[in-house]
Amino acid sequence: MRHLAVAVLLLVLVDPFLARTIGFALSVLASAGIVWWASAWAAVATWCPRPLAEAIAVPLAAHLATLPVVAAISGAVSVSGLLANALAGPFVGPATVLGFAAAGLSLVSPWLAGIAGWGASWCAQLIIWVAHAGAALPGAAWKWPATPIALGVLALAAIVLGMSVRLLAQHRWLAVGASVLLVASMLTGPVRPGWPPRDWRIVACDVGQGDGLFLRAGPRQAVVVDVGPDPAVIRRCLAELRIRSVPVVVLTHFHADHVGGLSGVVGRVPVGQVWVSPHASPVAEAAEVRELTLAAGVALRSPALGETGRAGEVWWQVLGPVGAVSGETAEVGESAESGAENDASLVLRVGVAGLTVLLTGDVEPAGQARILATGVDLHADVLKLPHHGSSRQDPRFFAATGARVAIASAGKDNLYGHPAPSTVRLATGLGMSVLRTDQQGSVAITERDGQLGAVTTINAR
Repeated sequence: MRHLAVAVLLLVLVDPFLARTIGFALSVLASAGIVWWASAWAAVATWCPRPLAEAIAVPLAAHLATLPVVAAISGAVSVSGLLANALAGPFVGPATVLGFAAAGLSLVSPWLAGIAGWGASWCAQLIIWVAHAGAALPGAAWKWPATPIALGVLALAAIVLGMSVRLLAQHRWLAVGASVLLVASMLTGPVRPGWPPRDWRIVACDVGQGDGLFLRAGPRQAVVVDVGPDPAVIRRCLAELRIRSVPVVVLTHFHADHVGGLSGVVGRVPVGQVWVSPHASPVAEAAEVRELTLAAGVALRSPALGETGRAGEVWWQVLGPVGAVSGETAEVGESAESGAENDASLVLRVGVAGLTVLLTGDVEPAGQARILATGVDLHADVLKLPHHGSSRQDPRFFAATGARVAIASAGKDNLYGHPAPSTVRLATGLGMSVLRTDQQGSVAITERDGQLGAVTTINAR
């Protein structure tokens, strides 16, 4: 530890700005954890082969020592990181040595440098595969608030755990039991008391800046409307809601914050059909959706305007898009094509066991006005705010819904200002209670004896 302290002091004297970098802090803490804990833990685990004991002790020590800082920058506690680091550890040394060798050999022989670089690249590829596999586990990371009190509690917990590992390492069955508990946590994910509520009908998952909604079609079955930007997040939503089959996935339009997470549903659980907007733009995202559904053998189609249908307890009617879409709807600062893509959103009026919800994608005022002009029934108990609650809304469209609850699906501290204060005022002025995923986490709407209720992951009990 003295040597580490001297090294840190000298480095900060040479480059004082290191003291302000997260990477330096993580390196120092990880090194300190390994020096202080790892060898002692490996030494007392006499029942375990020494190489295996060290392979576990080193990443565990680094993991515990850096836990508060990682939580501060990510808002989460990594659970799979320990296992991933242990599995990836044997490839780090070869990747580093071969990489440096390739750089040096490039001055002498490009052919030899290519061989060394090829070896380094395969070591790096194995590390990447381990990282992706770890991140894909349901319990890979647990959310943790990055507040001073919460981080202080986490730091104290890390110290207590660090002091307890020595005792665990001395007893084989205690260590095995802790390992089994850790693996179970990674495979099942965190359990929130009271979540999901038993009588949920609609859940707007907190997918960040995007949409990801679940409509309960029956036991362990749901219709999914949009899948957010991240497959891992929507996959966790599936696991939390215990969904085992999806009759229909509705992708309202092809923007990445609505379709990016599709691989977290298709290929993970049985999916009957995928519905998409008739306006196949952006082209790259539309092509990815086609390729993914084709590879999974899932039917892909664009429903017709006015089409109705049912899946279990869910019924629907397609209300939009109406007419041709154009660039005239674009917001200031956005491309005309983006506005056209928003107004090409599938808009559905959906019923779930007596509860009605209007799902609006990112439809903008011109598209809202065209739907209004058709005279179709827009009445709903719940309104999914169009375009994450952006400032561009048609008040007549909102009023026609008569909704009692409005849901804004948006990311925390997003750069777009969603939901806009003017839109929140519009909804509340019409008597709607506004629920926001950026402030309240995932939102579940319940219904019992005609009474609407709401449970969020922030206040779940």
